[in-house]
Amino acid sequence: MIAIILRVVINALGLAAAAWIVPGIEVTPAPTDDKTLGIVLAYLTVGLIFGLVNALVRPIVQVLSLPITCLTLGLFAVVINAGMLMLTSWITTYMPFGLHVNDFFWDAIIASLIISLVSALIGWVTPSRK
Repeated sequence: MIAIILRVVINALGLAAAAWIVPGIEVTPAPTDDKTLGIVLAYLTVGLIFGLVNALVRPIVQVLSLPITCLTLGLFAVVINAGMLMLTSWITTYMPFGLHVNDFFWDAIIASLIISLVSALIGWVTPSRK
């Protein structure tokens, strides 16, 4: 249970870094009286949805796109990550708060690289249970 919560927090931190760096990424806060609580809830919820999309949809897409991923020597994985970010953005349009990505090519791809980098760095720093 702690590992799942930690993964959601890592996703939320990656999304926060991407929204801070890339001008085309925006997370709208949850409608609460406290603005800070609304922003934190929005990032945690979007991080949870992003984690679920990566756990459920991404393996299927990776298997189906294996030939083109091998052909591009793995660079197509960046496009898959950007697609998962766009799918998360589409899912959160049905909520009163969520993630908005302006453009697929530059905004989503750069944001997916930032999220991957932040997730890798935080995952490298945090102790792993074995």
